[in-house]
Amino acid sequence: MDRSEQLENILDHYQNPRHHGELAGADVHVEGGLPGCSDLVTLYLKIEGDKIEQVSFTGEGCTISQASASMLSELVAGMSLEDAAALDHDFISDMIGKEIVETRPRCATLSLDVLRAALKKYRKEQIEKGK
Repeated sequence: MDRSEQLENILDHYQNPRHHGELAGADVHVEGGLPGCSDLVTLYLKIEGDKIEQVSFTGEGCTISQASASMLSELVAGMSLEDAAALDHDFISDMIGKEIVETRPRCATLSLDVLRAALKKYRKEQIEKGK
């Protein structure tokens, strides 16, 4: 995608977010935000076996943070926990566009950081339950 297509995609996800709203019966949810900024993202995950069956998010903030959460939620739905845990900032650059991420890296990667925290919390809770 060229830059104008990337911007159009970001605006579309911001104005028409996918998987937006609280997810009833979520197995785990985690809120994250950026200090000194008003970007907030809460991810909700429903997990079946080793797969993210459903994902949703709520939040507020800039176009990039919210569009990134929408895009990420669309892509991780149906993904294995292992594959989701392996996602990195390069993945976000590919998803959104490297040039755009470089202008607002913390905003662009907020949802990924929250996803990682949610997966970590879920694993910890499963260990505590003896699963």
